[in-house]
Amino acid sequence: MHVCSAVFHLHLPSRSLKVKRGIVKSILARARNTFNVAAAEVDMQDVHGSALLAFVTVSGSRAGARSLLEELEEWLVEERPDVDIVSVEMEER
Repeated sequence: MHVCSAVFHLHLPSRSLKVKRGIVKSILARARNTFNVAAAEVDMQDVHGSALLAFVTVSGSRAGARSLLEELEEWLVEERPDVDIVSVEMEER
């Protein structure tokens, strides 16, 4: 069993926490449904222009777990062109 996690630092097009929460909730819900990953906002909850989102998956193969999170990153770029990915940190266990 292999666990792979990715932490995405995002720059959001929001000028209020209410707008930010809508964007974050949408990304998290759609990622959970599309990729069957665990997902949460893990930091910067009170910063309206940024978010730190974490995604985790478990797989029988290391390559499969990492590939799924790389697909999630590509999906985010395509689905939300208004959101800038500042950085992505992936970790495998």
